[in-house]
Amino acid sequence: MTHLGVVRVLVVDDEPQLLRVLKPSLTAAGYEVTAAPDGKSALAHLAAEGCDAVVLDLGLPDMDGKEVIARIRDWSDVPIVVLSARDLEEEKIAALDLGADDFVNKPFAVGELLARLRAALRGREMRFAAKADFRAFDLHVNFASRRVAVSDQEIHLTAREYDLVKTLARHAGRVLTHRQIIAAVWGPDSVVDAQFVRVLVAQVRSKIEADPSSPRIVITEPGVGYRLATESENVTVKR
Repeated sequence: MTHLGVVRVLVVDDEPQLLRVLKPSLTAAGYEVTAAPDGKSALAHLAAEGCDAVVLDLGLPDMDGKEVIARIRDWSDVPIVVLSARDLEEEKIAALDLGADDFVNKPFAVGELLARLRAALRGREMRFAAKADFRAFDLHVNFASRRVAVSDQEIHLTAREYDLVKTLARHAGRVLTHRQIIAAVWGPDSVVDAQFVRVLVAQVRSKIEADPSSPRIVITEPGVGYRLATESENVTVKR
C-alpha cells in the first residue's frame, strides 16, 4: 500500500489557506502529501503516480467532487475522505453512496480528520487482507464460523443482526449509508424504510455495547448511516 513505508495522501482542494494548515499537519503525522487544485489534475496524478488515500473537497473549480469519486471508483479502491463545507445530508449520502469512505465537515478539527483518515486506511487494509475475523475493542467477529463474541463471551445474534455486524466489520471505519446497509442485510432489491435499520442497530447495540445509550463500537452518523469504530480513532463518538 505504501511507497518505501510512507503513506501517500493526495489532498484535492483549491483553497490555499486550507492547504497551508493541512499539509504541515499531515506531514507532521507522518504522511507524504501531494496537493491537486482540481478534479482533472487529481485524477491524472492518481492514474500516473497513485496514492494511499485521498482527502477531497466537493466544491472544485472544474467538476463536482462527487464526479471525481465516481470516476475514481471506476478503477480504484483507494480510501476517500471527503472534506467539504457542504453539510447537507443529501450531499453526504450521495458522496458515500458513490464510494467515499467518510465525510468531514468544514470547518474541521485536524485531530478528527487524522482519526478518520487512519480509520479509512485501516479499513482498506482489512478489506484487502480478507481476514477470517475482526477484532476491535472487546468485539470479536469470526466470519468463517459466523460467531460473535464480546469479552470472549459468545453473543447470540439473529441472522439479520449478524449480517449487520458482518457488513459494518468488513468496512470498519467507513460510513455506510442506510441504503447500503439495507442492500447488504435485506437485499439489493428490498424496499425497506430506514427506521428498520435504526431498530436493528438498537438491537445489536443492546448485545455488543457495554453501554448501549453511549455506544463506542457502532457509531451513528446523523441522517446518513452508521460506521463501526476502530481502536485507532481518538474522537468523541456520536450516538
